Amino acid sequence: MASGLVDQISTTTLWRWLGQDSLRPWRHRSWIFPRDPQFACKAGPVLDLYGRRWKGKPLGARGFVLSVDEKTGIQARRRTHPSLPPAPGRPLRVEHEYARAGALAYIAAWDVHRATLFGRCEPKSGIAPFKRLIAQIMARQPYRSARRVFIIVDNGSSHCGQRAADRLRARWPTVVLVHTPVHASWLNQIEIYFSIVERKLLVPNDFASLAELETSTVELFRSQAGQKPRTFQWHSLATA
Repeated sequence: MASGLVDQISTTTLWRWLGQDSLRPWRHRSWIFPRDPQFACKAGPVLDLYGRRWKGKPLGARGFVLSVDEKTGIQARRRTHPSLPPAPGRPLRVEHEYARAGALAYIAAWDVHRATLFGRCEPKSGIAPFKRLIAQIMARQPYRSARRVFIIVDNGSSHCGQRAADRLRARWPTVVLVHTPVHASWLNQIEIYFSIVERKLLVPNDFASLAELETSTVELFRSQAGQKPRTFQWHSLATA
């Protein structure tokens, strides 16, 4: 109408035209261009580990691969009015206004071949919380007596660089820290699990306290996921 193409047009007609031309301008899909100049040589070892290989050789029965990261800043939002449960023909209703009841960090590890999940809630992320998660893993079999335990991480500050690798190896000689390329944490399988937590547990966010957030959602989902183990069907770019 502003361009003078038509004098009047209804919303229904406009939607019909868009539908006929298969145009959906309200939809979008994000993507990330790899910025690391060494992307291929850094991504290769990660993908090889998913295929149970390391430096061209099979891992063997005593080699394990875990994907680890933190989901930080998970808020407990206490709604101003109680949420109304769903009813026939009516979805769950959640009050828009809320008060912040604090935030926590969820640190988790996923055994990519055994579908075993480890997780803990901490007030915040950091080197010490990260080491506590690794200690939680290495205290259990079969990791305690493993020949090698590969820990795949991104380049976050709590586990970045060779110093982080040296810290872990000094405490646990069988631990091998493997970093994804810079700006490529999407290669880390734990991000798939975090996306499930976000979609199925944290939206909508309606928790009276941090204690309720931890016990009713994150820890409950972790225990339920452990009862029905199933690995992610991962495909590299070469085979997708």
